[in-house]
Amino acid sequence: MSLTELIAGVESHEKTLTVFNTDADTVETIREQFADRNLSVSGETTPSGKPRGFVVLAQDDEFVTAASVPDVLSADPEMTPGFETDAYRPILDHLDETMFTSYDTGQMVAASREIEDRAWRLGKGQLHAGFQRLSILSDQMDVYKRLAEKEGLDVHAYAAPDADVPRHDTDLTIHVERSEEIERSWFVVYDGAGVDVNKCALLAEEREPRAFYGFWTYDPDTVDWIIDYLDTAYGLIESQ
Repeated sequence: MSLTELIAGVESHEKTLTVFNTDADTVETIREQFADRNLSVSGETTPSGKPRGFVVLAQDDEFVTAASVPDVLSADPEMTPGFETDAYRPILDHLDETMFTSYDTGQMVAASREIEDRAWRLGKGQLHAGFQRLSILSDQMDVYKRLAEKEGLDVHAYAAPDADVPRHDTDLTIHVERSEEIERSWFVVYDGAGVDVNKCALLAEEREPRAFYGFWTYDPDTVDWIIDYLDTAYGLIESQ
């Protein structure tokens, strides 16, 4: 299985969000709130019309979780896709590994910074980041040289060759790969220094010019799989 196939696998398991016993405007507001997610939102009414205003999340027709409409509407849209799990409302907790659609470069950078910040604060473990092309990596070298200066943090960057390999005097490992997968993929993966609750990853592919489709995850098995795949699939060309 490749990175692209992993994204496709997540995409194939669509989640549904059903909003019960509320007005059409509220349903539309919730639909707009999750417009950038591969998530089907619909409104329904129970025979009794009670309880008022609740939301049910399901995947493959199986119940996942429920929350009140106020809880869902009070979620701060600016924190998506954040990686501080204690900040999430009940529904957002379970949107881990739900596809996002058409994220632009700014949204992808913001999401990446969340993981990079976690790795920086913990200061140990492995951080793997895919930049698509060396010219893009060059623009991020200040950030990644700082990360690589953390003594306990093993930092790897992946990119296809379209420019010279950035020079550096840190322990940053640069993987230069003539691979369509690397050229299309944007990823940041942190192994949490081996602690499952700290593991997180962002994985996306560029399907349209600078429009990214993918997911983020806190699932330790998924994070471990991505890192194992990168370790075994790609060789190393390094420059300092």
